Amino acid sequence: MERRTFLRGAVVSGSAAAFGGTLMHGATHAAPAQPGPSPYGPLGSPDARGIRLPSGFTSRIIARSGQQVGGTSYTWHRAPDGGACFPSGSGWIYVSNSEVNPGGGASAVRFNSSGSVTGAYRILSGTRQNCAGGATPWNTWLSCEEVDRGYVYETDPYGVNAPVRRDAMGRFKHEAAAADPQRRVFYLTEDVGDGCFYRFVPDTWGDLSAGRLQVLRAGSGTSGSFSWANVPDPGGSTATRHQVSGAKRFNGGEGCHYAGGTVWFTTKGDNRVWRLNLAAQTYELAYDDSLVSGTDPLTGVDNITGASSGDLFVAEDGGNMEICVITPDDVVAPFLRVEGQSSSEICGPAFSPDGTRLYFSSQRGTSGSSSGGITYEVSGPFRR
Repeated sequence: MERRTFLRGAVVSGSAAAFGGTLMHGATHAAPAQPGPSPYGPLGSPDARGIRLPSGFTSRIIARSGQQVGGTSYTWHRAPDGGACFPSGSGWIYVSNSEVNPGGGASAVRFNSSGSVTGAYRILSGTRQNCAGGATPWNTWLSCEEVDRGYVYETDPYGVNAPVRRDAMGRFKHEAAAADPQRRVFYLTEDVGDGCFYRFVPDTWGDLSAGRLQVLRAGSGTSGSFSWANVPDPGGSTATRHQVSGAKRFNGGEGCHYAGGTVWFTTKGDNRVWRLNLAAQTYELAYDDSLVSGTDPLTGVDNITGASSGDLFVAEDGGNMEICVITPDDVVAPFLRVEGQSSSEICGPAFSPDGTRLYFSSQRGTSGSSSGGITYEVSGPFRR
């Protein structure tokens, strides 16, 4: 495992490389985003892979479920879902979960400095319905089980060390995780209709074997102040979301992304993107399709990631099979659209460490089956 000096992750300026270049230029979003012109321009005609992209961008297929990854002997997993990129020498690695049950797990694809695939391999097996997750500042991948009383597994993207189940992070229907190296905590989403939003406070930063699981407490509105309360029994028989009075409910927690003192997370049940100002301890909506003037460009909100420009990229589960961009100026617009795959969903958006390539998967591809997943790369002039 290429464990860098992770104590540097305690400051925001040291976290950009570990998060694939997603350190933003400050949390300037201040109101629910509205439709407007994309900073990348309109979408073009579908390319040979059925992807509509702005001018200057190109796509390629990296892997297909049930087929060997090009140039390797490794067979790519079914139902690719959440993912992240990690630096590896002069190249990088893209990690992808498998949302099947039983089986689950996660796989990795290794790239050299020119972007050519040099290897692919399994990093987690024998788990259940691994949906999303998150990268750590010390270059491990947290793979989360989206099942009742599911676990978080800490895995090695480099394929050296065995995965470790992190019981202290709680047993619930996990979705995504996002690290906050400034406060030395992890934020966690829960994918149920009356789910909660959590943070995990490790006893020792860099070691997830012990710590406190806390739940966000707030009023019933869409904005206000919040606080954290300890979950008394993170692994108990009583659901974590029912253990703390006043815990705020969210309708189907999905993706989660941290940058520059702000954490964003999505709730698919009501097509919202939420924003927490961590210094002020306030929350509000960054996007709500019910508050959009005109046609809403973003529906079925799911996985979320960010670019160094401050742009958020939100993948759709359904909708028009798009990845939409939300700019720091609160404009939301399509960035790409996958044609001919209406029975699928877009998963696992993640940038390469230099910010020039975006990886994502269509979980069920053109077949509409978990055996038809396709993992893509998009290259082009992303804003910095």
